[in-house]
Amino acid sequence: MEIQAVKVRRLYLEVAGQIESQIKAGKISPGERLPSERDLAVKFDVSRPSIREAMIALEIAGLVEIRTGRGIYVVQKRSPHELKVRDEGPGPFEILEARRCLEAETVALAAARITQQQLLDLEEALREMENEGAEGGVTERADERFHCIIAEASHNSALAATVRWLWQLRNESEISTLFHQRVREEGVHPSVNEHRRIFNALKSRDPIAAKNAMRAHISRALDRDCALLDDGAGAIDPSESDD
Repeated sequence: MEIQAVKVRRLYLEVAGQIESQIKAGKISPGERLPSERDLAVKFDVSRPSIREAMIALEIAGLVEIRTGRGIYVVQKRSPHELKVRDEGPGPFEILEARRCLEAETVALAAARITQQQLLDLEEALREMENEGAEGGVTERADERFHCIIAEASHNSALAATVRWLWQLRNESEISTLFHQRVREEGVHPSVNEHRRIFNALKSRDPIAAKNAMRAHISRALDRDCALLDDGAGAIDPSESDD
């Protein structure tokens, strides 16, 4: 008896795979605009973030072009080579949701356990973010460092390793890299003010305030990122935070 390994297939890949098949079969013509995100979510019976992730995967595969605020169009000309939507791991919205759950609890632990040196390290990361903002840079090293210092400050090696892994997924996945590049192109950068609220709660050693500040920070990033591909939603407010 031949048995194939059972694989967990991600929702956004299911959506992307079906649209890919219709494009390749000629059921959706080059230059044609895809239905709105809202309509696709209803048709596929999935969340709108899953549709957004599917569209990014299709763009990476060279099948569609995402025009912010104008819709998503099948490309006019495609490579003669076989194009395939690949499994890039968890999508950017899945990663953000996971981080919101995990980092909100992690920062609460850190509020009770953080050392003075770690507070100094966080202040340095904040200064780096401020300098990046003043210079117009879009590097995210200080942002990542800030969150990873907090994870280390929880003094829980399992939590620290998981937070670092989620950031690694964010940085190495092609779908996440393209998405966050698009976010930067819209003029959205890490919010120093939101990070400072988290820092102040840690400095006061207030677990509840730290948890609320972290959860609000990542929730805002999710809301902002959701608006990025919203059909006709208008421009993103650059004052809104990233993650």
